[in-house]
Amino acid sequence: MKRMSTDNTKKTIRPVRLLAIMALAAGVAAMAAGCSAPGGPKGMAEAQLKVRAVKTEAITKQCIADPAEQVADISAGTAIDIVTKANGEVIEVLKRRGDYVEKGDILFRIDSRDAESAKQKNELAVRSSQESLQKAKDDQINNRKDLADAVEKAEVALRNAEKDYNKMRNDYDAGTITDHRQLEQAKQQADSARMSLESAKNKLAANDNSNTIASAETQAKTNQLALEDSNRSLDNYNVKAPASGILTDYTPEAGQTVSTSSKLGQVLQIDPVKIKTELSETNMLLVKNKKELVYYSPGDPDHKGMAKLNYLAPVMSAQTKTYSLELEVANPDHRITPGTRVMIQLTSEEEEKVVVVPTLSIIREEGGTYVFVLQGDTYQKRKIRLGRINGTYQEVLEGVKEGEKLVTTGQHQLKDGQKVEAASPESSAPAGVAPAEQKK
Repeated sequence: MKRMSTDNTKKTIRPVRLLAIMALAAGVAAMAAGCSAPGGPKGMAEAQLKVRAVKTEAITKQCIADPAEQVADISAGTAIDIVTKANGEVIEVLKRRGDYVEKGDILFRIDSRDAESAKQKNELAVRSSQESLQKAKDDQINNRKDLADAVEKAEVALRNAEKDYNKMRNDYDAGTITDHRQLEQAKQQADSARMSLESAKNKLAANDNSNTIASAETQAKTNQLALEDSNRSLDNYNVKAPASGILTDYTPEAGQTVSTSSKLGQVLQIDPVKIKTELSETNMLLVKNKKELVYYSPGDPDHKGMAKLNYLAPVMSAQTKTYSLELEVANPDHRITPGTRVMIQLTSEEEEKVVVVPTLSIIREEGGTYVFVLQGDTYQKRKIRLGRINGTYQEVLEGVKEGEKLVTTGQHQLKDGQKVEAASPESSAPAGVAPAEQKK
């Protein structure tokens, strides 16, 4: 039985081996036939090895990407505290929290009866001091007139006394008067008149050199300053908006007692408003040295505006590892609301227009990237540094510039410095079509 089984197995294997040998022979024959056929794989390989026509196109700039953007927060331009400068009871509240107010608008009033009484007293004191000053001025004028009249009278009396003395001395010398005592008496009267004149002049000079109304003037000025202080103090009882903006944290109520330096709210200035954000180092470099940036609301991307750059931190924050950016935007129509968010464009559309080349024109070899550029009648091989990709084009950071002639087809068959004639004898061939194909 075992022998029969072995014989059957051998008979089964022999046909299988025979079929395999026949299949192999058929395959070899087919390959030989294919290799010798003009249209077979060998012909296709030869076609692929044929030289392609060299074509060029001018290097241009294209928009490689949308402008770089970042989210930013809107905040009020400035928050100014509402602080009272008077004591008393709130008797009237004219504005409410959330109202928009202009600078100088009266927000609420404080009971000012004591201040009004003090003002009236100061007004009376001013009138009284002004009357006293006027009387002092009149007295000064009258007193000077009296002193000037006294000087004039003394001068007349001196002239008369000297005249009498001179006449009597002449008469005495002539012998008409023999009593020497009469001559001495006349001399004494002249000397006395001279002394009286000197005294009158001294009194007039002392009056002119002294300010007899100085104290009255000082009192009048003091009372006037007190009245001005009263007016300013009385104005403090009408609490006014320190700036234009929106009232927030505004708490005064009628009947409430307030004291000096009480903080009863804030005015948020919303014209202008500020746009604030934190930038990474990469984004900081995008806005460095710029004066303004484009911004828009995410809900209204078609409505864009320009924001003035107020501040860009010169150094990175040690905590956040970012750079603080602050922009300022005029907001006269109050369309921009503090607390909302906007998008700011760190780059412009023009900045995103860069030098690009077709990706298929790039040669990658030995760890570098190259392109061929037509320079005169010579093809030059340039090493380039690549940037971003957009579809079939790639940004070139270094190596070529706008306007140069870039080889877009046939670059793989060129050598650096190769002449145009040697590279493409039939350069008019369309891109991707070999000269041999054109002849057909």
